[in-house]
Amino acid sequence: MKVYTTDKIRNLALVGHSGSGKTNLTEAMLFQSGATQKLGNVSNKNTVSDFSKEEKERGTSIGTSIIPIEWRNYKVNVIDTPGYLDFVGEAHSALRASEAAIMVIDATKGVEVGTERTWKYTEKIGLPRIIFINKIDGENVNFRKLMDELEASFGKKVIPFSVPIGEGENFVGVTDVIFQKGYKYVNSAPQETELNHDQVKATERMYEEIAEVVAGSDEVLMEKYFSGEKFTREDLLRGVTTALLEGDAVPLLVGSGEKGIGIDILLNTIVNYMPAPDDERAHQGFRFKEGEERKVSAKEPFAAVVFKTISDPFLGKISIFKVISGIVNKNTALYNVNAEENEKLGGLYIMRGKEQIEIDEIYAGDIGATTKLAKTVTGDTLCDKDHKVEYKKLKYSTPVLYYAIEPKTKGDEEKLSQSLRKIKDEDPTFVIERNPETKQMTIGGQGKVQLDVILDKLKNTYGVEVNIVPFIVPYRETIRKTSSVQGKHKKQSGGAGQYGDVWIRFEPSDKEFEFDEEVFGGAVPKNYFPAVEKGIIESKERGVLAGYPVTNFKAVLYDGSYHDVDSNEMSFKLAANLAFKKGMQEASPVLLEPIMKVEVTIPEDYLGDVMGDMNKRRGRILGMDQQNDGTQVLIAEAPQAELFSYLIDLRSLTQGRGTFSMEFVRYEEVPQNIAEKIIEERNKEK
Repeated sequence: MKVYTTDKIRNLALVGHSGSGKTNLTEAMLFQSGATQKLGNVSNKNTVSDFSKEEKERGTSIGTSIIPIEWRNYKVNVIDTPGYLDFVGEAHSALRASEAAIMVIDATKGVEVGTERTWKYTEKIGLPRIIFINKIDGENVNFRKLMDELEASFGKKVIPFSVPIGEGENFVGVTDVIFQKGYKYVNSAPQETELNHDQVKATERMYEEIAEVVAGSDEVLMEKYFSGEKFTREDLLRGVTTALLEGDAVPLLVGSGEKGIGIDILLNTIVNYMPAPDDERAHQGFRFKEGEERKVSAKEPFAAVVFKTISDPFLGKISIFKVISGIVNKNTALYNVNAEENEKLGGLYIMRGKEQIEIDEIYAGDIGATTKLAKTVTGDTLCDKDHKVEYKKLKYSTPVLYYAIEPKTKGDEEKLSQSLRKIKDEDPTFVIERNPETKQMTIGGQGKVQLDVILDKLKNTYGVEVNIVPFIVPYRETIRKTSSVQGKHKKQSGGAGQYGDVWIRFEPSDKEFEFDEEVFGGAVPKNYFPAVEKGIIESKERGVLAGYPVTNFKAVLYDGSYHDVDSNEMSFKLAANLAFKKGMQEASPVLLEPIMKVEVTIPEDYLGDVMGDMNKRRGRILGMDQQNDGTQVLIAEAPQAELFSYLIDLRSLTQGRGTFSMEFVRYEEVPQNIAEKIIEERNKEK
């Protein structure tokens, strides 16, 4: 592949609902451009974009793939992203590295939840986009109905730049609205065809819609439009690009990725109207944080951001980066600003799926890859050490679903930890935690599919199999009353004996734990006070109800006795232990559970169902907050024990449209009937 300058580069994220045909569309673009000699297909498991074992087995994308396509002396970097909601982090990373997006819609299904989410996000960040209606050859497809649905969902800014010739099984080609020509396709190759009277009239009407939007983008063009003067090709190129960048228009194209129909018009629309990375009006996903601010230009000092990492079992770590400024070649010295370390290029490549294509240099705005960067992780900035700059990292969503896992084979604990860390390098939305209290290893992510894929990778790539085990809820115990008890440890055996005697008052407290003394007259010597406190601290890790840690209590040493010869620190520690067990039992011990604050974002239509479900989980509704986009944010509190499967149930209730976040707020007493079951099960385990 040849080297392309910044003005000849187009970067587009390919996004949309799972199953809309994004990967087949990339295959059609590769085939149309001559990069492949055979049209790949997901169902045949022979695509360039989906190459991992997990993707082939599932028949769907689970990781971002870079697909560079050469078209009319331009380089189009298509960043194919997964459509599953679980992999939203992959989509956001890809959109960050792009100046535009292609939103793919399945014509047989219309606007789905993935489409809605992507539209909202691209609107929020101001990213230009093309809508490509795929599978227009599907059964019962009605283009007019699709247009009405798009207008209802996204407004009148969606404008057809191509329309189908025929529908369903009669779909044979497309009409290019701007050039007002029709094309039929034979083996993915376009052949110009004559339009009938109705098609010509429809095309003219749509052209007028485009011309009106174009006119509004420029005063000179506005004058031309009202004077009845025809726009030149240059006028259209300039005007459409401006309308796209200002968010006034979203071109809509139609076709079939599987049959390779309409792909040439899509590629022409990309190179004609989508912005180059150095266009001053273009969206800059990598935002400046500190250092030497610079433009997207090959003339500036070198800087790049790693936006994707692949852990290959044979090649090691592959870092995929976008060059923000300057030119990188095999001799470029790299400095990682985040790690404050020098790095060495392990070769310079262009990625096409899993294929590494060696290249001599990469210009600003283009996407490249290298291997074996020791200190660099996703989100890090690489630059010239003499011209330091740092770009902000992407803030990923916090995990909303967790699995508790353990290796099937004893002794695989270290292998499991190392493998999970490598997977985390690839996916920043994935977290690994080991609960210091329950000793459980947990993995967290955005959904069931993501976590299941991670378990598959552990087995297929790293040879580690795991079991999913029930969560251990980190319950606590506390007391509701005050008790005053004696703890006496006395042991005599031949020589020196053991003697420790304490009277301790246990009472509820707002603090996690307090220790105090009110000893008079030296009943317990001061040098034994620390031993008494230590005895209670050790004892409070296992409460008397079910062996959970005890919290929110105060222990006051107020009396006792000692022996000149037999008393020692160990004796008083053991005496305190005895006092703790007795004192807890007499102070009305209760079980506490962790309470989480939950914020659920949902369309208003689902509000009643979600509130009802929250009540079933022993949740309390605290309030609601209506958003500008019409959605509702439901604020509630609920026990952690009731929320482990909440994501799955919420998506089921809201057809995938609901999202939530949660955080720990406090501990509360468990209702008596539930507490009894927990204590009974815990004691059975013991």
